[in-house]
Amino acid sequence: MGWVDDAFVGNPEDVRSWPVLDPIAPHALAVARRADEAGIAAPSGTLLSDLGILLYAKARFAEAEPLTRRALAIIEKNLGTDHPRAATVLNNLASVLQATNRAGEAEPLYRRAVAIDETSYGPDHPDVAIRLNNLASLLYATNHPGEAEPLYRRALTIFEKSYGSDDPRVATALNNFAELLKATDRPREAEPLIRRALTIFEKSDDPGVATALNNLAGLLYGTNRPGEAEPLCRRALAIDEASYGPDHPSVAICLNNLAGLLRATNRPREAEPFYRRALAISEKSLGRDHPHVATGLNDLAALLQATNRPSEAEPLCRRALAIDEASFGPDHPNVAIRLNNLAFLLRAANRLGEAEPLYRRALAICEKSLGTDHPTTVAVRENLAVLEAARRSSAVAEGSPKGFFGRLFGKR
Repeated sequence: MGWVDDAFVGNPEDVRSWPVLDPIAPHALAVARRADEAGIAAPSGTLLSDLGILLYAKARFAEAEPLTRRALAIIEKNLGTDHPRAATVLNNLASVLQATNRAGEAEPLYRRAVAIDETSYGPDHPDVAIRLNNLASLLYATNHPGEAEPLYRRALTIFEKSYGSDDPRVATALNNFAELLKATDRPREAEPLIRRALTIFEKSDDPGVATALNNLAGLLYGTNRPGEAEPLCRRALAIDEASYGPDHPSVAICLNNLAGLLRATNRPREAEPFYRRALAISEKSLGRDHPHVATGLNDLAALLQATNRPSEAEPLCRRALAIDEASFGPDHPNVAIRLNNLAFLLRAANRLGEAEPLYRRALAICEKSLGTDHPTTVAVRENLAVLEAARRSSAVAEGSPKGFFGRLFGKR
């Protein structure tokens, strides 16, 4: 056990450690399981935890979860439920749960990990910042940006104080906070943070380069600079394919984003195979009911609609809506986007009576969750107004409805 534990060195989340860890992993698993059966707590708990992290990073979530749960049980039994080592494994288990669309189960684990580390180390320890960052990411993903923002800011401050301004952990915090700023319609505040994160990652030759490239491309795309965004998307895709292989969820994100740029610049034939490949990867690696699958369905539907295939597009829009309603609840902004896009298709087919209640529901969600002046809210309101005018005149709706297809989603 000691020999294997000593050999299992490096960060399992970092692809640069994988050439060392991958050959040892099956041996470490066999030895750790046998030691666990024999009641040897250390280092079997540590090895099982690290193996869980490695499998999580490779998107092998079904294999990662039982190892992480067993590691937590061993550590809590032998070190206590309030030990900092337990906080680390709680954080890792929460990450698996969040990745597999179980945010409700993940949140209390993240909060418990924060509490343990604050009690153990004090409020300004780097481990506390890690927990805060992860909790903030979950809150942001579940439509609680107001709660997430102060946690992101606090995590960033702790990291900068602990490691200096040019550490990759600072870059990760910058990137995550920038994604929240972008989502809450503050691209001017977000852009310098993402660019600073990218510079830090590039200087340290960190794999986070692909994440920052992807997220910067999303911001450039969203601020009408697709020509600047496309080479960043292509570079991020190449990095992630080389790092993770062709079938990893991170590759699917890059593919989907590149496809969105190609479609936006009137290259649907180039875009479609990227959309389809991204969707296939997400369904295989995350499951058919994951929110990232909904994004892929939504964006492929947009392309099908734009290339005069509405009968193929509509069932994809309806499936995306069903996934996001089940994942986030009926009042999440993602649900509003799906409702708007389905109404977009129905309106284009002159099915105005079916489209109107969808627009109204989307508008109510946007006004409540995003505010009355958010660009998404304004767009849905304009769509509804044009449709109402068309219904009053008994005419086909005129004008260009605004759909939210091709919305790029970032990685954390």
